[in-house]
Amino acid sequence: MKVPFLDLAAQHAPLRNELDQAIARVVDCGAFAGGPFVTEFESDFAGYCETDHAIGVGNGTDALWLALLACGVGPGDEVITVPSTFMATAEAITYSGAKPVFVDVDERTCTMDPAALPHALSRRTKAIIPVHLFGQPADMDPILEFARTHGLAVIEDAAQAHGARYKGRRAGSLGDVGCFSFYPGKNLGALGEAGAVVTNRADIDEKIRVLRDHGQTRKYHHTMVGWNCRMDGIQGAVLRVKLRRLEAGNQLRRQHAARYTSVLRKLDEVTCPYQAPYAEHVYHIYAIRVHDRDRVLHQLEQQGISCGIHYPVPVHLQEAYADLGYTRGAFRNAEAAAAEFISLPMFPELSADQIGFVTQTLEQTTRPLSLA
Repeated sequence: MKVPFLDLAAQHAPLRNELDQAIARVVDCGAFAGGPFVTEFESDFAGYCETDHAIGVGNGTDALWLALLACGVGPGDEVITVPSTFMATAEAITYSGAKPVFVDVDERTCTMDPAALPHALSRRTKAIIPVHLFGQPADMDPILEFARTHGLAVIEDAAQAHGARYKGRRAGSLGDVGCFSFYPGKNLGALGEAGAVVTNRADIDEKIRVLRDHGQTRKYHHTMVGWNCRMDGIQGAVLRVKLRRLEAGNQLRRQHAARYTSVLRKLDEVTCPYQAPYAEHVYHIYAIRVHDRDRVLHQLEQQGISCGIHYPVPVHLQEAYADLGYTRGAFRNAEAAAAEFISLPMFPELSADQIGFVTQTLEQTTRPLSLA
């Protein structure tokens, strides 16, 4: 049996007519860059995230970068984040002119360890970016309390957490700003590149809307130096169609995760994802941990099971950030996770037979716990 890591064709097949109609409306209207279709999606997405505002942008990296600029982050500043994330989190900090400063992650959740924040604080610290890794929110209350105490902005990297909740509140709605990616493989994915910023702050909403459109408050009137970070009209129309299915898709992901965990928790060589009591996980990624990753990954691939590794090199050890001076051993939890993660197939259309085949293969590859 072949089990893909992701199956976008299966996702799009039942939506094809609606997607075609949505795209045709944009073509007929000619509103390709921003415009009414983006505005309609922004309204729907703000409602979904339970925030006052949503601003459509070109991609998730744009969302992080503009959020930093809107929060006043610039040259000479420092922003605290984690090394267990995609490179874009740190890139956005660098392109704002600031310096990324890393803290380790919690051993179980692999999200920001709030207890590590005091060690990274300096007089230059301007903001914190917690990352809601794999679809589980970071422990936000102590992070927010620390930020309030020290006058820091909190920018949520919610690129993998569409629909997740922290103590009942939507990911993205907790800090000053929430940033989302709609890269095609995300829980809510575009037919190309797109992203969004959500916020309850009118000043941040206003500033990002100007920044994303070349600094224009109206056509050809530029109050600041901005950039072209607009969302395409086609992506806005497509995302509006797909947003209506997001909750159902997330629920299927949770069911798939429960099926995986019910079997894999019995295997002593496998550590299943930990869901914190405060979190409602949306399982963008279902990442297990195994000590002998290369062997296990090879055997899964030999059986036709496609997996991923998110992420094999923590950001603080990337060559691109060698100038920051971090060395191996600086963040032990992040480094241990990077050496052990295997991301199993996870998408709403995954079948029970496919999950069964994956778990059966892992059972044959690893040793079960003794029941004595």
